[in-house]
Amino acid sequence: MQAPFMGSVSVDDFYHGTKAALAGGTTMIMDFVIPLKGESLLEAYDKWRNWADSKVCCDYSLHVVVPNFNPKVRQEMEILTKEKGVNSFKMMMAYKNFLMIRDDEMIQIFDACRELGALGMVHAENEDAIELLANKLLAMGVTGPEGNDQSRPEEVEAEATNRAIVLADTVNCPVYIVHVMSKMAADVIAEKRKQGILCFGEPIAAGLGTDGSHQYNKCWRHAAGHVMRPPLRLDPTTSGYLLDMLASGNLQTTGSDNCTFNADQKAIGKDDFTKIPAGVNGVEDRMSIIWEKGVMTGKLDPCQFVAVTSTNAAKIFNIYPRKGRIAVGSDADVVIWDPNQVRAISAKTHHHACDFNIFEGMSCHGVAHYVISNGRIFVEEGDVKVTQGVGRFVPTPPFSPHVYMKVQEREKVICPKKVEREGYVGSVVDARQLSAAPPLLQHNDSYNQHRASGELLFSAQQGDEFYSRPPTRGGYRNLQDSSFSLSGAQIDDNKSPRAGIRVQNPPGGRSTGLW
Repeated sequence: MQAPFMGSVSVDDFYHGTKAALAGGTTMIMDFVIPLKGESLLEAYDKWRNWADSKVCCDYSLHVVVPNFNPKVRQEMEILTKEKGVNSFKMMMAYKNFLMIRDDEMIQIFDACRELGALGMVHAENEDAIELLANKLLAMGVTGPEGNDQSRPEEVEAEATNRAIVLADTVNCPVYIVHVMSKMAADVIAEKRKQGILCFGEPIAAGLGTDGSHQYNKCWRHAAGHVMRPPLRLDPTTSGYLLDMLASGNLQTTGSDNCTFNADQKAIGKDDFTKIPAGVNGVEDRMSIIWEKGVMTGKLDPCQFVAVTSTNAAKIFNIYPRKGRIAVGSDADVVIWDPNQVRAISAKTHHHACDFNIFEGMSCHGVAHYVISNGRIFVEEGDVKVTQGVGRFVPTPPFSPHVYMKVQEREKVICPKKVEREGYVGSVVDARQLSAAPPLLQHNDSYNQHRASGELLFSAQQGDEFYSRPPTRGGYRNLQDSSFSLSGAQIDDNKSPRAGIRVQNPPGGRSTGLW
């Protein structure tokens, strides 16, 4: 919410964003802290808390984006985990020269997360490939929103997803892939989970409710309004495929990645699609979209709906059973859901601060009839009545049992084992002397003896044109040298030919068959 991003600031602040969330049936949000250049993680965290605490209408937690890694960052991650209630850190494999992190730093962040009991989160795209494709498109005159789709094919999302999971697994760190937007990326996660790797995948409302064809709309504003990264996919069957993955448990949660911009903000990139602020709405319509596309199509049952919209996330981020469950001792967050009521989604009636809705005109079954958060009624028979600043920050403790119970057991299994053996007792070459010595050939005893007696078995003087390599240690010709010469000379021209060669078989071989 209200994030400074790509030269602008998203228009949904913590008041409008949490109001929209409650209107749609979401009683708690998790937002991302994004440090600016030169800003420490702790400074950025404090700034987000100051923005949020006075405005939020519902409870919230924070993830923190880590744009680089060094000992100071590691120390700040520890403070955030142990003292500030943050148990997840996000790495961006996109947005070069701003937030993008390279593999060598990413694996160190994963290692630090594992030590701290935190969850590594990843925006997975191959930015180097995207940059190359984007520059080619711009050179060809493709400057509109369609370039966002064409420069970010499924393959670059899938490759980065695979790479992130491999790096995380290398240091036994659980990893959470945010906004899974393509079939190929979902397949990577499913395959890695089959291999027993601890990874989680989160599709979002946008990818489940619409597709990328809108980026090719003749209206620039309409097309730009759908620009996000990774992009919405052209394949209209993608949303159904991702829902199938949720139903099978290969993907676990659903988010919104809510980051909204108005038309004049999107227009920053009117002549260059790479400069269009990336982000769409979703926090208000997420629940209805998933009910309509998942439950009403028979892909999800109501219990699975609750799991992928609430319970699974509460378990992964270690706030279950305080959140994600209706029980004695849990927070009084209750949604009374009307599965049969139908509503039409529109920017004219939504509670966001933005002037556009990517689900415009869509009719959805499933409406939050009553919404109760912390015992307060905020939605009553569809009427939204919120109070600014009553939401609370909810700390997310480290070492979530849902995630780290497996990690801790695997640490015992994969613990490195030292082989006990007798020490080496022979001589050891002094590497310093070797580096300062002339070529090895001049120190070879056999060679030097032949050289001293004038009996070199082979000498380059016999035909310098044939040799580019020195003789072997024994003083013989290096067989890796070619004996071919453009002059027609042969290496053995100065040797007398043999009188004959006795062989057991005649030329062409000997036949022993019966004819």
